[in-house]
Amino acid sequence: MEIREYVDSRGHSPFSRWFDDLDPQAAAKVTVAMARMEAGNLLNVKGGGEGVQEYRIAWGPGYRLYFGRDGDTLIVLLCGGTKRRQ
Repeated sequence: MEIREYVDSRGHSPFSRWFDDLDPQAAAKVTVAMARMEAGNLLNVKGGGEGVQEYRIAWGPGYRLYFGRDGDTLIVLLCGGTKRRQ
């Protein structure tokens, strides 16, 4: 699967803004999760229908990647967060 970041009309990516503020360990966990998504491993995804889905990372405060899908081959990362901030 291909992963792209959502970019708003001003050229800003909410995901990049969030990711850039992560500590190195958390960034590594998120990077591994993205590699798994790219490989088609979506076992940790909540919400299997249309619309926004959530990839859950069971580490630290419970990181989440929020994304949408366009067909079977494209994932668009919208933003990230923690379980507490859902």
